[in-house]
Amino acid sequence: MSAESVIHPAARRLSLPTKLFYGFGSVAFGVKDNGFSTFLLIFYNQVVGLPSAMVGLAIMVALVVDAFLDPITGQISDNWRSRWGRRHPFMYAAAGPVAVSYLLLWNPPHGWSHGALFIYLIATAILIRSFITAYEIPSTALSAELTAEYDERTKLLSYRFLFSWIGGLFMYFMALKVFLRPEAGHAVGQLNPAGYSHYGLAAAGVMLFAILTSALGTHSQIPYLRHPPRRDVSLKVLVAEMFGTLANASFLALLGGSLFFAMAVGLGFSIGLYFQTYFWELSSAQIALFTFSSLSGAALAFVIAPLISKSLGKKAGALILIPIAAMAAIAPIALRLAGLLPPNGSPVIFPLLLVLGVVTVCLGTSGAILMTSMIADVVEDSELKTGRRSEGLFFAAAAFVAKAVTGIGIFASGMLLAAIHFPQHARPGYVDPQIVRNLGLVYAPTTVLLYGLALLCLTGYRITRQGHEDSLRKLAAAAELVAEGEPAATL
Repeated sequence: MSAESVIHPAARRLSLPTKLFYGFGSVAFGVKDNGFSTFLLIFYNQVVGLPSAMVGLAIMVALVVDAFLDPITGQISDNWRSRWGRRHPFMYAAAGPVAVSYLLLWNPPHGWSHGALFIYLIATAILIRSFITAYEIPSTALSAELTAEYDERTKLLSYRFLFSWIGGLFMYFMALKVFLRPEAGHAVGQLNPAGYSHYGLAAAGVMLFAILTSALGTHSQIPYLRHPPRRDVSLKVLVAEMFGTLANASFLALLGGSLFFAMAVGLGFSIGLYFQTYFWELSSAQIALFTFSSLSGAALAFVIAPLISKSLGKKAGALILIPIAAMAAIAPIALRLAGLLPPNGSPVIFPLLLVLGVVTVCLGTSGAILMTSMIADVVEDSELKTGRRSEGLFFAAAAFVAKAVTGIGIFASGMLLAAIHFPQHARPGYVDPQIVRNLGLVYAPTTVLLYGLALLCLTGYRITRQGHEDSLRKLAAAAELVAEGEPAATL
């Protein structure tokens, strides 16, 4: 173990302004993720006219590129040296490109062929994902640098998830109530092409503001972050270290669980607007009100996740919360398929969907907070085994998982819609009822399978509160040995 490795973040409490500025940066990711999850498929499929399978494939191609870019970005960030530390230079540099690339995504050229639009979607999706990666990975990695305390990390990440939900839901609400409004020739607001360009411009501005505000607001924390010495290492060594670090057993179990969880959540988000529009036949005004149920669920998760972390531990909490969230997500669909719900338009339907939406978002987000906090705890476990701290590399995996929510979700949704032959430019109430029923018949069991695989993988995670505290004690002991001039490798 090198002298560099024993310099680790203190188990310190953070001030409220620090937590707020740190969390506020995730507004940008929330806006991007919500836009991808809720509007991108229906925009390019039902409005632009690109077949759903092509939309799903385009986003999946961008996700595959992400799979290579994310760990490289994390490794570069971990080994970056500057007077602004390892993370902030990337955060500042990403702000402008993030906004511009997101604006381009919602302004495809008119009159292009399906093939040309397919290439355009791939290119713009790769651009926005790459630039958001350059911000999100360094920013998320700060959570493991700002504090090493077990429960404080969960609290800090609760702010991040809360602001991510606030940002995404704010733009979702604005899109449905301000930009995507019904007008002559477009009775369904979410199928109105005129509003998407204005939505893209507004969303890009919000993302730019959030990134710069968070970077500036946390700039004062740079002296408290790690400033490891410069290392003159070759590309071959960096690649070898990257694979060696990511081979951590608990991390691999957590990564598998997080990926399957992200697939399930992404599928639900990406196809959610189809269910709301065609399965439940809700109006754009009613759909907009889901903003408040989701925000309520996220606010409850902000409170619940730290309490669960403190009382049950992170792993046990996630294993309890995730299956309940899954049941709440598919319950109304299963009831409708079983013929146990009244027809659409009944006064029972909308309130039921709102309540179950609060439960699903609350428990699902709480589980996601706990799993992300579990990634932060892998940092010290890995440091003991490798002699290196690799916050950026581990959170690159977290960023990839977060983007898998939209990538795999949109791909799976596109394949699902193609499999049941869902029509393009469809009007609510005029789609073959059997096709609408098939939508639920395929979605529900797929969701159950994905959540089940996530739980199975999570059982392999081995880091407990006691284990994490033991790691901190060993690292502190190593630091004392180095300070006294003795080799830390004796641990």
